Amino acid sequence: MTGLSICNLSYSYGTRRALDDVSFDVGAGQFAALLGPNGAGKSTLFSLLTRLFAAPDGRIEIDGHDLARAPRAALARIGVVFQQPTLDLDLSVMRNLTYFAALHGLSGRAARSRIEAALERLGMAERAHERVRDLNGGHRRRTEIARCLIHSPSVLLLDEPTVGLDAASRKAITDHVHDLSRDIGLTVLWATHLTDEIKDDDRLLILHRGRLLQNGFAGDLRGPLPLQEHFLMRTAEQR
Repeated sequence: MTGLSICNLSYSYGTRRALDDVSFDVGAGQFAALLGPNGAGKSTLFSLLTRLFAAPDGRIEIDGHDLARAPRAALARIGVVFQQPTLDLDLSVMRNLTYFAALHGLSGRAARSRIEAALERLGMAERAHERVRDLNGGHRRRTEIARCLIHSPSVLLLDEPTVGLDAASRKAITDHVHDLSRDIGLTVLWATHLTDEIKDDDRLLILHRGRLLQNGFAGDLRGPLPLQEHFLMRTAEQR
């Protein structure tokens, strides 16, 4: 079963081609890393997946729902963490998540139960009543991921979610999301330019200059080379 399917997707900004005939599938419950340097087209792809932009060419299916034909059903199945934080810094963790739950029509005991479960899973239960402003960067990111789980999505999209975090925080966030994919069957698309966030058994999608260069398991694609070296070699070939 496919959690996320992208077929012949293209997008241009004027005369500049940001995505060029991109196609790939991510199976249900699979962790896929979208690896590319800055400017590769990762954020454009996420804008199309979340319908911030409308795709003029190609097809996007989320958990079996065509994004163009049934946008409400498709968007209801995703949780998103963007590069830029979107939490209200002056509200507590709990109030941020309660507000988000209300946007999805959840309130009262049902909302509180889901919020508490999400915070517990991300190791944030003891910080529920702290102001977001008082949290460090890693805990803010955990809060954003917990928020994404409240409406029980089947697909989780994360666009460079560890930008600005220290190494320990980056590893903790990466491990948490891998665990979510494995333990509760979330389909994950994790966009990054950092190879140390990718494990050998992750699906790897290498995007460069709007084109998908490689698609397979990271360990198989890199072969005997470290992933960083393989990535630099493949993108250098396309310059």
